Amino acid sequence: MESSSVSADLHIILNDICCGAGHVDDLFPFFLRHAKQIFPMLDCMDDLRKISDLRLPPNWYPDARAIQRKIIFHAGPTNSGKTYHAIQRFLSAKSGVYCGPLKLLAHEIFQKSNDANVPCDLVTGEERVFANEDSRQAPHVACTIEMCSTNTPYEVAVIDEIQMIRDPARGWAWTRALLGLCAEEIHVCGEPAAIDLVTELMYTTGEEVEVRNYERLTPLTVLDYALESLDNLRAGDCIVCFSKNDIYSVSRQIEARGLECAVIYGSLPPGTKLEQAKKFNDPDDPCKILVATDAIGMGLNLCIRRIIFNSIVKPTVNEKGEKEIDSITTSQALQIAGRAGRFGSSFKQGEVTTMHRDDLAQLREILSEPVPPVQAAGLHPTPEQIEMFAYHLPDATLSNLIDIFVSLSQVDGMYFVCNIDDFKFLADMIQHIPLNLRSRYVFCTAPLNRKEPFVCTTLLKFARQFSRNEPLTFDWLCRHTKWPLAAPKNIKELVHLEAVHDVFDLYLWLSYRFMDMFPDAALVRDIQKKLDDIIQIGVCNITKLIRASQSAAAPGTAEVVSEDFPLSRTQRDPRVVSERHGAASTEALSIAVEAAGLRRAKSGRPSRLGGRQEELKSYGRGSLANRLLREGLLTQEMLRQLESLSRLWEPDEDQTLQDSPLQDSPWGLGTGLQKYRVRRYNFSLVGPCKAGREGL
Repeated sequence: MESSSVSADLHIILNDICCGAGHVDDLFPFFLRHAKQIFPMLDCMDDLRKISDLRLPPNWYPDARAIQRKIIFHAGPTNSGKTYHAIQRFLSAKSGVYCGPLKLLAHEIFQKSNDANVPCDLVTGEERVFANEDSRQAPHVACTIEMCSTNTPYEVAVIDEIQMIRDPARGWAWTRALLGLCAEEIHVCGEPAAIDLVTELMYTTGEEVEVRNYERLTPLTVLDYALESLDNLRAGDCIVCFSKNDIYSVSRQIEARGLECAVIYGSLPPGTKLEQAKKFNDPDDPCKILVATDAIGMGLNLCIRRIIFNSIVKPTVNEKGEKEIDSITTSQALQIAGRAGRFGSSFKQGEVTTMHRDDLAQLREILSEPVPPVQAAGLHPTPEQIEMFAYHLPDATLSNLIDIFVSLSQVDGMYFVCNIDDFKFLADMIQHIPLNLRSRYVFCTAPLNRKEPFVCTTLLKFARQFSRNEPLTFDWLCRHTKWPLAAPKNIKELVHLEAVHDVFDLYLWLSYRFMDMFPDAALVRDIQKKLDDIIQIGVCNITKLIRASQSAAAPGTAEVVSEDFPLSRTQRDPRVVSERHGAASTEALSIAVEAAGLRRAKSGRPSRLGGRQEELKSYGRGSLANRLLREGLLTQEMLRQLESLSRLWEPDEDQTLQDSPLQDSPWGLGTGLQKYRVRRYNFSLVGPCKAGREGL
């Protein structure tokens, strides 16, 4: 149908069919020829199915299969000593590898081992530290699990937090370590829920699993009352929030009461997390309260008396890559609650409760439920498999290769293919840059948060410079990041400094994969340490930064900083609540402009508003509208149309927003505010459709 002319043989077939002398089935060979032009994989489907056959992962590691390994599973809850016993065997061995989920954990074992006079190297994605001054490899190594070697022989290997083998994004790393490490003894530490799966996986390798069970060393009590007010805080309390915005809000309210608090969340640099933990743990420091995300669930030794859940609802990403908001799982609740009353700390027992009375019964129910067994282990396509796919499909993009691989892959019931949305996002982002497949694959596996525009833009610049074969020097990086940087004056600047720290991490990560092209790793590491100190200053003064951000906001707006503060249910500001209703047009303006940008992006038209979405969240009604008018992004007519759209949103007096997905939305409809419903609304466009769509 797309051809300007029909080939002679097809013309004859069509004519025969029209004249009753042929059958429609005669068209099939022509359809198949066309299909193979559109879908080249049809010509080599059998080969592609063989390459993407993931049903026998144990066979990928012949070195591990060549030895008979002893598998010991140390099973128990948090603070039961399971990892301690595994590490004691690690330290007594002639050689060993520790594989942990976090840089902080790897660093802790690295220090502990060297303090015990057992030379141990540190290997993470961004760092290599040798125990020996002459840079000779030590017989022991502590590493993040993605960095473990499956070719190096060891006497003992320790795999920590084995239950993360089910993680939708990183589970493949635990599967690889469990099946592929060449060690005489493998000590696996984690929740009892993973015992059956590990036993079943090891059955396929012909190896038996010895299980050692441990009980918690100190009692943990679920209190029969909620905190209800921050006035009831006492020394050793830790308030756990599930968003950075709640961290800001709660810490602001605590310090308004004249109390000092330490702050820990996931995007902070490791050095800052350690400093905040040290400040909280120090009995001589006036800081006795900790406000943290679930980042404290692993990797930090904290002297906590009582864990207080600010909320029991957490955003998560499922195996399909879809964002969901649901109550925390029993596993997550136990992991976090178990940080209270740590063995060896000044508190001999731990306590756990909630901030709000309504949540306490549900938390008690969550903690009382058994942890569901881990059902499957994650897998990820290797670069070799993708290269073989590319050989058969030379014209396909890397993102398409991954899609085809996943769609054709066959997995055993004990495995699943990990979510690859982040990989595909980076593959699409750098698709236009000329890179060979292996280099492209490496760039796409770079560990970064795709929600950070500055970091993503930097990766794009790295790839472009790399493709030109121009080394990325220290001076180039300093120009791009505007180094040196000053201490932050508000939250927005603190968030930017955290993004710059991530950029330095990205440079260091790439420097170990492309040493010639990223030659100044030592210099970058030096300025990263200085940046860590600057961020520490900002975090120590976080309440001042929040106040500075609020005072800089336009009059008549809610107290919105950075990603929009959700209001805590413990203390609502009536002024903010009342102004939320008056600011409906502002919210609708932001939503409508963002939606318009997305619609244009999908239709292939360039959107001048696309890069402004972050700014839309950070400015008030008056200043934002005036700014957009000044810069020519909006006309008065467009502004009137957008404001009329705001009438789509009206408060529902019968409903209250509590722990709904909207509480952490970019539109800042804080917890405890009214839920909004959308009226059904009919549009009629007069005149040419295109003009109407563009105008709207």
